[in-house]
Amino acid sequence: MKKILYFIICSFVLCSCEKELDITSPSTLTFQGFWDSEDGARAAHAGLYANFRSNAGNFWIMGEVRSDMFGGNTFETPSNVGYIESNISSSVVPFDNWAGLYTYIHRLNDFIANVPNVEFNNPDEQSHMMGQAYGMRAFYYYALLRTWGKVPISTEPQVNIDPANVSKARSPKSEVMQLIKDDLATSLDYFGSDGSYWNNKRIYWSKAATLALKGDVYIWSGNILGGGNADFQEAKNALEQIAALNVALESDFAAVWDYANQENNEFIFSFDYEQDEAYNFYSALTGRGTEIQPQFDQYGNSMGDFTVNGNNRYGPSEKILLALDDPLDSRSTETFIKLYKDDNGGAGYPTYDSDAYAGAMTKKFIGTVVSGSRITTNDVPLYRYADVLLLIAEAKNLLGEDPSTEINAVRARAYGSNYNVTIHGYTNGSQSENTDAILEERFKEFATEGKRWWDLRRAGDTYVFDNNDYISPSESYLLQLPISIDMIGRNPLLEQTEGY
Repeated sequence: MKKILYFIICSFVLCSCEKELDITSPSTLTFQGFWDSEDGARAAHAGLYANFRSNAGNFWIMGEVRSDMFGGNTFETPSNVGYIESNISSSVVPFDNWAGLYTYIHRLNDFIANVPNVEFNNPDEQSHMMGQAYGMRAFYYYALLRTWGKVPISTEPQVNIDPANVSKARSPKSEVMQLIKDDLATSLDYFGSDGSYWNNKRIYWSKAATLALKGDVYIWSGNILGGGNADFQEAKNALEQIAALNVALESDFAAVWDYANQENNEFIFSFDYEQDEAYNFYSALTGRGTEIQPQFDQYGNSMGDFTVNGNNRYGPSEKILLALDDPLDSRSTETFIKLYKDDNGGAGYPTYDSDAYAGAMTKKFIGTVVSGSRITTNDVPLYRYADVLLLIAEAKNLLGEDPSTEINAVRARAYGSNYNVTIHGYTNGSQSENTDAILEERFKEFATEGKRWWDLRRAGDTYVFDNNDYISPSESYLLQLPISIDMIGRNPLLEQTEGY
């Protein structure tokens, strides 16, 4: 995303939801003349993606860090330990001001309100843009709903703010979910039969992305909000349409993360990173030379010549290291570079050895070396086709159907030529056995991709309590985050999250 007009304009816009909703001031979201041309609309469209990418780190933290994925050895002071251990209260709030997400929702609201009134040379492109915008807004609200539960709803541009009605209360979860579903339906209406990828790139939202999000949303709605089989069937129907939209599993798991293969057909939507423009947040899972280079990898190779860049503040848990401790499964060696204090007499450590283990770096997003420096500019997928297959497995299981086909498709790719269906294949079991198998497969497949916390939450509270050492059934209120006292002070209509 280049530095274009709308992004510059947006830098002067309101800084947070609370400031937008609670402080008397004229709105600067709509500039006279800005929406008079197709060029202005296109500039605004590009700006939406710069905004979306700026939140990728927060989305990752929200979706991963509170799970059982991290908490292991780090070479530096670990990040977000309190969040990992759910040390959360009304005075210890992980994200203030709704993580700033309403700033970007208001920009989407402005786009949605104005772009239909702009004359385009090609109306199909205008419709595609609108499909993208509604899909992204649905995702923002889904992130809010999953993180806080009840949240304010705002769907109109903030123009001529009236202090009498600027403050908004938190809307019930059912109303927030209905807004999300409505936005998904509108997105699909705008896309119609157009399953193309904008500019032939998967760094833009698409019909496939909306369908993937719809499947995710409707499983959550059916399982967490009581929608039941009607929602599960809607999820399955949406997810099964994606196969026809030029997507497929890469044949080799390592190829999914090949730096030269970032536009592969497994990615449905990914955040775009470019050298000298923006770097992804995975540098926090790599390390510095003084820490990494004295170590040895699992093959017994010295890391002395390894080019590093970043820090090492999130350590994979022993649980995920053990889950991936199968040399026949390619995810074992393509997810983390496990680092050891010695080379084990040249033999390395083909299986995990806790006594010699020093720490790990993520390998999925390790970047590339340019002029002697490592840059972390891998595109980071929000949805990829393996995700879709395992979401289909979830929907099938919840409908009482056999999910083994989808589980085994992902598993067979992971094992490659080592795959033996009699050993590695999954056979349909009870609903609870299937849920455990799907969660285990997702745990291994999407390690470090910002999925695990949401996977456990979507499965149901019991699965969170069973897999998280820091939350018990008596503390179920911790499943959703509190809001800050300052937020309530600036908006008297806000109530604290229940339980805090």
